[in-house]
Amino acid sequence: MSDAGAPADGRAAAVLRAAAELASAVQKAAADWDREGALPDSVRKEMAAAGLLAADLPTAYGGAGIGPAALGETAALLGGVCGSMRGLLTVQGMVAATLHRWGTRAQRDEWLVPLASGELTAGFAATEEGAGSALGAVQTQVDDTGAGGTVTVSGRKRWVTFGEVADVYLVLGQTDGRPATVLVEADRPGVSREAVRGQLGLRAARIAHVTFDAVRVPRDHLVAPPGLGLSHVVGSALDHGRFTVAWGCVGIAEACLADAAEHTATRVQDGVPLDSHQRVLSLLAKAYVDTLAARQLAERAADARARGAGLGVAETTVAKYAAASAAAAVSRDAVQLLGSVGCEPDCRSGRHFRDAKVMEIIEGAQQVLETHIAERLVRPYRLGTAGPTAGGRA
Repeated sequence: MSDAGAPADGRAAAVLRAAAELASAVQKAAADWDREGALPDSVRKEMAAAGLLAADLPTAYGGAGIGPAALGETAALLGGVCGSMRGLLTVQGMVAATLHRWGTRAQRDEWLVPLASGELTAGFAATEEGAGSALGAVQTQVDDTGAGGTVTVSGRKRWVTFGEVADVYLVLGQTDGRPATVLVEADRPGVSREAVRGQLGLRAARIAHVTFDAVRVPRDHLVAPPGLGLSHVVGSALDHGRFTVAWGCVGIAEACLADAAEHTATRVQDGVPLDSHQRVLSLLAKAYVDTLAARQLAERAADARARGAGLGVAETTVAKYAAASAAAAVSRDAVQLLGSVGCEPDCRSGRHFRDAKVMEIIEGAQQVLETHIAERLVRPYRLGTAGPTAGGRA
């Protein structure tokens, strides 16, 4: 933000105000972006100018220094209008926050300010044809020959959010069988990208498949030593991504609940108000409870993360799981209640219905998260350390 010396709560309020104003301004345009399959470059610049990209970075690196609660609310505001805008917030934040934590001082000095300012757009290149949730199985090679001060990156990545327009990618690969991560600029020889169109959701998120054909980059582009690429670097990126995805899903659920409530309160069919039907009220009640629960779990995750770096991972996993489920269920019931209105091209809830299904897949599919949650639940009993409440908290 412009006033880097302002108190943290003032900077957070400014970020939230900017997010709310931008979200309100693009309500109608978001449907056009979805149809056209592209978030305009001008919107990316507006988000950057408003201080919404990597806003949780310290002010010394161009961020606003906001805490998890404000970051979450920002994601909810954008997610309630356009999942692709929230997607940009997520991927830019994932790469920036990970570099801030695991990058060298030189890497932080070189990359963070351009990411926060929007001068550079980031892509997170991890998923491959045979390695979706199982990222330990990636086949991309990061070969360090020890000659010329460079490493060579070879592989093909799929479903890279904003990969079509990214200036730099954080790439997960293997070095001598050890997970490694490296920054690769998009304009280096050997980088090519294939735009994805017509996918189920996030249609404006400029998604692309990206190929790295023996791309040479300086060795100082490696982020953390080989062996730490998955557990530390990518682990941090995914955790940050899950947090903003969870809050984006809260925004989806809240927007769809509002659409459904307004429609049922004002719709009269065959002379009978729609909200006079018990089944309709039941659907609304369940949607409200699901939405409220998702928000409370997201707030719980924000509180845990605010206590320090590396904390709140378990709470974030639970929040992402619950919020994605809520977004999928509430958007489905909203479209059902809206009837033909929900099928119209400009219907916000209809667009969210498609996006919500994607939210159940990205940054950890629901079934994978179930395994993580259940493992944490039973671990104290295995170790014999479960007390009156220890085993009941995820």
